[in-house]
Amino acid sequence: MDEGTRGDGGKRGRPTMADVAARVGVSRALVSLVFRNERGPSEETRERVFAAARELGYRPDSAAQLLARSRSKVLGVMMTVRNPFHADLVEGIYPAAEELGYDILLSAAVPTRDERAAVEALLSHRCEGVILLGPNLDGAYVAELGRRVPTVVVGRGDADGEVDTVHTAEARGAREVVDYLVELGHTEIVHIDGGSGPGSAERRRAYRAAMRRHGLEASARVLPGDQTEESGAQAAESLLADRAAMPTAVFASNDRCAVGFLDAMKRAGVAVPGEISVAGFDDSRLAQLSHIDLTTVAQAPDRQADLAVRAVVARLEDPARAPADHVVQPKLIVRGSTGRPPGR
Repeated sequence: MDEGTRGDGGKRGRPTMADVAARVGVSRALVSLVFRNERGPSEETRERVFAAARELGYRPDSAAQLLARSRSKVLGVMMTVRNPFHADLVEGIYPAAEELGYDILLSAAVPTRDERAAVEALLSHRCEGVILLGPNLDGAYVAELGRRVPTVVVGRGDADGEVDTVHTAEARGAREVVDYLVELGHTEIVHIDGGSGPGSAERRRAYRAAMRRHGLEASARVLPGDQTEESGAQAAESLLADRAAMPTAVFASNDRCAVGFLDAMKRAGVAVPGEISVAGFDDSRLAQLSHIDLTTVAQAPDRQADLAVRAVVARLEDPARAPADHVVQPKLIVRGSTGRPPGR
């Protein structure tokens, strides 16, 4: 029988692990060890097996491998498709998980699929641990989830000690933004709130505290928002309705909100930063684009991703380990969307 064929009248079918073993001249069990990355086969044998697999077009059946193992070695990640910062986190999660010998399965929350559905889908696929990126899930559900499977929440530090958390020092980041704008000479600084979004409450409180510290409490103003481009545009429209009373600087709760605000100002013919300065929070890829050039707060997504993966794996290895709160220090990134106020 030729390689890559089956005993069905010579009809060529999908290559199997047995075909790879025959090509290399070793047992199927040895080939299985190679694809499971188990100890035993020499490096030379591994290379020969992989070479034969490429020649035959063989791909391991990951589903069958999962069923054959007592552990899936898969971590589930719940994310929001429309959040660019979540994409940055996912980019960091993959290499961190690979280093520790785990695969990643993504499940997205979208307008037609809520976060609970996204999480339950991960559990149905035998994920050993779950990483939640910026969830809006209620605390009771997260705590119950943590009792079912090792869970890490990224972007929030308010899980009441029930699960591991990874987040930025939100207050410090917001304080650095306000301090920088005041240093430039701004006294009329408005904050666009992020509603119930991750970190929003901490950023809002820090904004108010920083304004008080600089003696600007009387001019502190928080506009409603929800960490979306639409909320930034709506905030811009409300300020444009009374241009005589428009502030000289705006601190948006996140980059998406800031970008929506920038777009609305550009359409209205308002110069940024000539007439109004704008700052965000996240340092997403969006903020780094040359035509946006947004001053913002970097949250070190690679570091947060690494901490999240290591936290969930540590819980898998030691279920009795107490949950920990991992805090990453932010960094203000100054770009072209901020400058001195008009007349300075």
